[in-house]
Amino acid sequence: MPVAERRSVAAMENGVVENGVCSSESANGSRDVWSSKESESSSADHLVVMVHGIMGTAADWKFGAEQFVKTLPDKVIVHCSERNVSTLTLDGVDVMGERLAEEVIELTQKKPNLCKISFIGHSVGGLVARYAIGRLYRPPKSDNTEHSSPNGREEDARSTLAGLVPMNFITVATPHLGSRGNKQVPFLFGVPAFEKLASAVIHLIFRRTGRHLFLNDDDDGKPPLLKRMIEDCDGCYFMSALRSFKRRVVYSNVGYDRILFSTIYIYTFHFSMSYSLFCFR
Repeated sequence: MPVAERRSVAAMENGVVENGVCSSESANGSRDVWSSKESESSSADHLVVMVHGIMGTAADWKFGAEQFVKTLPDKVIVHCSERNVSTLTLDGVDVMGERLAEEVIELTQKKPNLCKISFIGHSVGGLVARYAIGRLYRPPKSDNTEHSSPNGREEDARSTLAGLVPMNFITVATPHLGSRGNKQVPFLFGVPAFEKLASAVIHLIFRRTGRHLFLNDDDDGKPPLLKRMIEDCDGCYFMSALRSFKRRVVYSNVGYDRILFSTIYIYTFHFSMSYSLFCFR
C-alpha cells in the first residue's frame, strides 16, 4: 500500500477525516482536531484549549476548532474541553477550573512534543480558563527551583503553564466582573428590583456558579471568588498567569446583548474568530 494511503488509513483509525482536518471524540465528549497530513500534524506544537460556556458541550466549538486547524495546519492542535459539560457547568467556577487544569495536564503528558499553549473561552468558560491558568502557572525557574513541570519537562527562565509557554488568552462574552447589576442579565430588563431578587434566588437555578456570577458566594468569610481572582490568591497565580501570556484579548458587545443570539453577538463572534486566527500567525 502506498505511503499516502497508509497515512490516510491511520488517520481514519484515529479519527474522522474531512476537508483536510482530522478530529476525534473521546468517550467523555472531548474533541481533538488536527491536520490529517502527517507532515503538518507532526510539526504542530501549539495546543489551543477551547472552553465552552454554561450548559454547553465540546461540540459548541466544533466549527471554530476546524477553522483554526484549516488555517494553521502545521502549527496548532486544538482541544475542545469536555470536563465541564451540561449541568457540570453549575458546580462553580473554582470546581470547573480545577477540572480543566487536570484535563490540560493530562493532555500535555500525552503529547510531549507540545511547546506552546493558548486558551479561548466563551462566556463562563472564560472564567473557568482564568481559574485553571492560575492553577497551572509556574513561576520562572529562578524563582521556583524546586518544582518541575507536571509533564516532566524542564522549566527555563520563563514562566510556564503545565510546562508550556503561554501565548494567547482570549475570551468572548465573558462576565469578568460578574453578572450582578449594571444590566448584565438581559431578561431582568435592567430593573433594580428584579436584579436584587435574582441575586437572592440565582443559586436555585444556576447553583454554585450562579452564586459566583452574582458575587454572593461566601467561602469561610472570604471575598467573592471573582474578586479574589483579580490578584494572586490562595495559592493560585491568577494575575501572574494572565500577565504571562504574550497576548490577552477580550471580546464583548458594545451594548447589553439581548440573550447572546442577536445580530451584534453573531458579528462579534465571527470578528473575534477572524482576529484570533490572526493572533496565532
